[in-house]
Amino acid sequence: MKLASLKASSRDGELVVVDAGLERCLRVPDIAPNLQYALDHWPACAPHLAACAERLDKGGSGEPLDINALHAPLPRAYQWLDASAYVNHVELLRKARGASLPERFWTDPLMYQGASDSLLGPRDPIVMANVEWGIDFEAEVAIITDAVPMGISADAAAAHIKLFMLVNDVSLRHLVPAELEKGFGFVQAKPASAFSPTAISADELGAAWDGRKLHLPLCSRLNGRLIGQPQAGEDMVFDFPVLIAHAAKTRPLAAGTIIGSGTVSNRDRSRGSSCLAEVRMLELIEHGAITTAFMVYGDEVEIEMRDAAGRNLFGSIRQRLQAAS
Repeated sequence: MKLASLKASSRDGELVVVDAGLERCLRVPDIAPNLQYALDHWPACAPHLAACAERLDKGGSGEPLDINALHAPLPRAYQWLDASAYVNHVELLRKARGASLPERFWTDPLMYQGASDSLLGPRDPIVMANVEWGIDFEAEVAIITDAVPMGISADAAAAHIKLFMLVNDVSLRHLVPAELEKGFGFVQAKPASAFSPTAISADELGAAWDGRKLHLPLCSRLNGRLIGQPQAGEDMVFDFPVLIAHAAKTRPLAAGTIIGSGTVSNRDRSRGSSCLAEVRMLELIEHGAITTAFMVYGDEVEIEMRDAAGRNLFGSIRQRLQAAS
């Protein structure tokens, strides 16, 4: 099933079930007013939501879906944790600035806690006050969990994955070094992230989901130009159950916790990249000079994932960068 949140009077939006073709939707106030409520009551709500999705896909009544009218599936979340599961990406960025990669990065996941009070919808603009901050997109896959107990094993954690989304984790690259030098994590360098139109269940992914990784290409374009389509299932050193277990080592996770994969990155450079920072670092390493600029006002980024049949699984994130008034 595919679930989305219409912008409504409620801060948490109105939950709708979306058909497989991303053309129609069905309001379900009798099941759950919003997605957070459904996640809090997942065993009771999920079967009814799945039944609605099945009826909708068979031609049942609904209304046209306007992606411009959508929030992020979770307009705000109790927790948004972003990892860096593709160590190849981290290694590449560090190499470009002459820094070695600590050996423990291959065995202990990198993860930070991002701002989750206001998550952007798939068509919401990226609003920035200063284009000199080094504005970049990062294309990622994310999962949403139900309630996860503290100290869970990776094997047990897999059962707590309920939904999948795509993410544009906006990053302000020129603000990163000063924050990292303080040794206390990101705040200013990581503004609001945007999410795909829909959050989808594992059955929508078929064989592409093996219970731990999602094996499909993640496509990123900037102003219509392909930046990359790396395979999300390749070179992912830490899979999603491992990331959940890492996050829950010392605390339980609330239902509705979002965990991101980090920038999808492959060692096969022919597939391109999922962010401009990686493009720039490859230029520096291979040619000795950077020629690709970070985003400027008016630029539009598009992120999507299609299955083997070419179906757009989540709907596309499409955001334009604009100046703050």
